[in-house]
Amino acid sequence: MEEILQELRSLCEAGKITWTRHALTRMLQRNISREEVKAAILHGKVIENYPQDYPYPSCLILHIQGKPLHVVCGAGDGELWIITVYRPDPSQWEEDFATRKESQA
Repeated sequence: MEEILQELRSLCEAGKITWTRHALTRMLQRNISREEVKAAILHGKVIENYPQDYPYPSCLILHIQGKPLHVVCGAGDGELWIITVYRPDPSQWEEDFATRKESQA
């Protein structure tokens, strides 16, 4: 996972970022800035990997600086792709915001 994170950070630092329409819409709705997302990528940790995602493998990054933040992103074609961004829901995540709660079904 460290190799993936290094690639994402390198692309972020180089400013090679593609913000999907979905991510930008959610960021606006949730009052999350581009700076918060970049900080998450540069200082956060990968908590889940999605190697089968299309068109590029992606991952879920957690960053806690004040309010916890989850960023789903991937790398492909020399770009960092920001797919979606959200504040984790405490009803769905353990206190560390890195572990999903067991389904109550």
